[in-house]
Amino acid sequence: MKFYSTNSPNQFVDLKEAVLRSLPADNGLYMPEKIEPLPDAFWEGWREKSLSELGFEIARHLFQDGVEESALRQIVEDSINFAAPVVKLDGQTSVLELFHGPTLAFKDFGARFMARLMGWLTRDDEAMLTVLVATSGDTGGAVASAFHHVEGTRVIILYPKGKVSGLQEKQLTTLGGNITALEIEGTFDDCQRMVKSAFLDRELSTQLNLTSANSINISRLVPQSFYYFDAVRQLPEGEEAVFVTPSGNFGNLTAGILAAKLGLPVKQFIAATNKNDVVPRYLATGDYVPRPSESTISNAMDVGAPSNFVRLLELSDREHEQMKFWLKGYAFGDKETRTAIKEIKDTAGYLMDPHGAVGWLAAKEWHSENPGEGHAIVLETAHPAKFIDVMDEELGEGETPIPDRLAILEGAEKVAQLLPADEEIFKSWLKEALS
Repeated sequence: MKFYSTNSPNQFVDLKEAVLRSLPADNGLYMPEKIEPLPDAFWEGWREKSLSELGFEIARHLFQDGVEESALRQIVEDSINFAAPVVKLDGQTSVLELFHGPTLAFKDFGARFMARLMGWLTRDDEAMLTVLVATSGDTGGAVASAFHHVEGTRVIILYPKGKVSGLQEKQLTTLGGNITALEIEGTFDDCQRMVKSAFLDRELSTQLNLTSANSINISRLVPQSFYYFDAVRQLPEGEEAVFVTPSGNFGNLTAGILAAKLGLPVKQFIAATNKNDVVPRYLATGDYVPRPSESTISNAMDVGAPSNFVRLLELSDREHEQMKFWLKGYAFGDKETRTAIKEIKDTAGYLMDPHGAVGWLAAKEWHSENPGEGHAIVLETAHPAKFIDVMDEELGEGETPIPDRLAILEGAEKVAQLLPADEEIFKSWLKEALS
């Protein structure tokens, strides 16, 4: 399989180049040369396959001969070794729980797969691989966990000061070893811009052997498509799925549309955002107008310039009407989100984090506009305990159990270096610290 840049559709690279370089020199994003539906043989008994079995078949179809079959099977089985259950809330809405991995967030799917794939692709290389990642919360912890103590790699995580939850921050600042955290005096968009600037400096990128662990990396999106298949598999046969995806950088939703392009039957995708509603506004008006992000209690969605928007365009043939065919968009503020957390607990007895609560609100709105149509599956992207301050404020202290793997972090020492949101200072830091 070859991959092209969204800015240079006639220039192709192989899987290793697309994964390890992450960002093309022209500042586009890599996409597969072609996305063909899965073959008829895949659909014979697909509902009886496990999540990892589905994942192997999908990855083999997308990568073709890019990875040896035995190695690919091992990569999938090692990385996707936890469940993603669909939990019913009521007759028309369920939750897809994506927080059963090591760091209790959906980012575990992409980060663990990517780390193992990169390890296989660089198995004969001698140069140290430097992984850069910008995070608004869960990505940093998942990447840190996936790459911790992996030989031949070092990870640099940029996160916005004061804009991630306390437990999220501890997950990415307490591991040490080959993991370095940079606390940036700015927003997630600043962190993302700084990471991109390093990649676009080709001399620096080559010198430090840079790669990205953000969803700009195509290898993050592929495993995220797996659980869309697994979720539909868990619905009663014949029931139409409406996926509601809490969205910030839009990698998760892009993976869902990739799944649909591969043939997964989906009635509708819904982009659920907080007040950082650039994509819902685009869907309503046809005008894409990025803007500075605003802080909310659903911090992982605080993105004003979503990098995967260009991939959404590509999957929609760069047509506004085509994207509207795939997507509906809804946005909600913090006040509505807080009310939803309490309502979900009161009506369904379910603990849902602020991001999932935004998704639940979108599902509720969609059902009011489309009564009796489809079954909404809300992606619950992180364990509610990762946002314990908000949960305690809305439900009362002690109502949200904290898993042991989070509880042990409370006393761990944070180690992070403070940097301004300046591209040149960041690149100078990289040269001095890593050369």
